[in-house]
Amino acid sequence: QVQLVESGGGLVHSGGSLTLPCTASESIASFVTIGWYRQAPGNERDLVARTTGGGGTIYADSIQGRFTLSRDMNTVYLQMTALKPEDTAVYYCYARDFYNREYWGQGTQVTVSS
Repeated sequence: QVQLVESGGGLVHSGGSLTLPCTASESIASFVTIGWYRQAPGNERDLVARTTGGGGTIYADSIQGRFTLSRDMNTVYLQMTALKPEDTAVYYCYARDFYNREYWGQGTQVTVSS
């Protein structure tokens, strides 16, 4: 069973930075896509950033230029800068394998104070 373990959440002031690592129990190469979604209270879970085939990355419009997704063999990192109060949410790591099975991490809270 694939496991995705997130860390790095916390409280930060507006304009600050955080990095969220997500470590997978398998190599990143095992997945068609891996990345991050977030869910604010009362909202749906939305894409933040995820990898695409060929080594590319898709980013949500709301975080373009502020967040960067990077990766190594087993971990993807969401580097968040210039954080805003509207970035406050629970952030979830997500992966989908070549059999279209989907996996979610347990979530990590990010709170940005104004």
